[in-house]
Amino acid sequence: MTKRILLVIASTRPSRVGGHYASWFADRVRSDDRFEVEIADLREMNLPMMNEERHPRFGDYRLEHTKAWAETVRSADAVVFVMPEYNYAFTAPLKNAIDYLFAEWNAKPIGFVSYGGASGGLRAVNSLAPVMFALNMKAVHPLVAVPFAQQYVKDGTLELPDSFGETADGLLDALDKAISPIEDHSQA
Repeated sequence: MTKRILLVIASTRPSRVGGHYASWFADRVRSDDRFEVEIADLREMNLPMMNEERHPRFGDYRLEHTKAWAETVRSADAVVFVMPEYNYAFTAPLKNAIDYLFAEWNAKPIGFVSYGGASGGLRAVNSLAPVMFALNMKAVHPLVAVPFAQQYVKDGTLELPDSFGETADGLLDALDKAISPIEDHSQA
């Protein structure tokens, strides 16, 4: 059975490079017959600041944009956040998108393609840890962290060294393992 990976582009800035990194990772996913991919671009989704009347833990979503977002996340077997680092943390649009939902995140395998300056977005990933813990998201490793991310975008094209592709393949293997049911070895 083909597993569904949702890529969430966490930057909404007009000058972002997140779209390049999401396209690059989506191509890696598409070349692997274990998976299919969907991209959720937070800029295109344009979710308003959290405006549901009830707390997400009740799952009583009233607004159409929340219902659509909930179904997108619910139907994914795993989520990969394609995320920059803003002021040593993750983006406000990503936090807003996460905050809309509750049960949909429970036990969901989460991967990362992070990018930024010297840290490659790792501080953004680390700052997301308490949120992931609270929502019982299951982070998988390795993560793809691209330092000095702008240097790899030349004339509108992303050109990454092969080592990033190898790490991306490792992330796909980890997601596959996290998604797949644990085999019962008690009979062995």
